[in-house]
Amino acid sequence: MKLALISTLAGSAAAFAPAQTGARSTSLNAFTVDSIPGALPPVGVFDPLGFAGKADEMTLKRYREAELTHGRVGMLAAVGFLVGEAVESKTVLFNGEISGPAITQLAQVNPLLWVFLGAGIAKAESMRAEIGWVEPENVPFDKPGQLRDSYVPGDIGFDPLGLKPESEEEFIVMQNKELQNGRLGMLAAAGFLAQELVDGKGIIEHFTS
Repeated sequence: MKLALISTLAGSAAAFAPAQTGARSTSLNAFTVDSIPGALPPVGVFDPLGFAGKADEMTLKRYREAELTHGRVGMLAAVGFLVGEAVESKTVLFNGEISGPAITQLAQVNPLLWVFLGAGIAKAESMRAEIGWVEPENVPFDKPGQLRDSYVPGDIGFDPLGLKPESEEEFIVMQNKELQNGRLGMLAAAGFLAQELVDGKGIIEHFTS
């Protein structure tokens, strides 16, 4: 638990670090190891296994798309752990009967929720594929999953609050902040899962006991 808290605090600090990287391309959709957002001091590009160094631009864009997607899910999951345990047995969504740590709650909800959850995920993923990916019939058989040349990973046009900056420099700063918070979210969600599997207690229960 202490390790999870230390990681959380360290990640929080890094999320607001100055967005300074090495040489950057002037094009938001041009990806190289030297220009990719998320490479912040003092670590730079954290790539101990050398995947980024061996990747071409298109592969690097796919890596970044995957990281952003998992980071967004991680942030939602971390919040979901805390919200689910805070409102257990108090809302219609949880059927008034859900209790216990978050890792056991999905198995207790009304099965009808899975229908809506599955439909929502399918709709979101199909829209993301239409925006970011080249149509399968236009891609060589041996190179599936090609992103569009003009597509900036993670930028699917969902901005209901109008927060996306107009300038390229400000957009790169926002990209860095989202990446850092997404990485923190993944670490937090993994830490929550591990902690609850160890002793069967909820995260909020750990903080309040």
